[in-house]
Amino acid sequence: MRWKIFGERDAWSSPWLRVTRLDVEQPDGERVEYHGIRASDVAAAAVTDAESRVLMLWRHRLLTDTWGWELPMGLVEPGESPAEAAAREVEEETGWRPGPLRELIYAQPAAGIIDSAHHVFHAGTATRIG
Repeated sequence: MRWKIFGERDAWSSPWLRVTRLDVEQPDGERVEYHGIRASDVAAAAVTDAESRVLMLWRHRLLTDTWGWELPMGLVEPGESPAEAAAREVEEETGWRPGPLRELIYAQPAAGIIDSAHHVFHAGTATRIG
């Protein structure tokens, strides 16, 4: 059975995301208020070399106050394809221009609360541009 949406209004918004209040009917027939996040899609790229090493970034993340290895990634800008966004993010964040990209994964990892799609690509070559 499917959920039904009868209405939606913004509770808060920014250029990157919107928190919404939805008037929904659950599959059991109960009508409730549901909260969701409408966010831009994300593109990432796994760039490897001939030795199968992966180009990654060591980053601190404010919200979780953690450090970790990450693939270059960022938001898909209006008018940009996910592949174009992935290539742009690799170049901006690492100084490497990826070779041809092929899609590895398409996912909506938190589809119960957020509508952001995640596109992950692979490039087997890259050129250092500075």
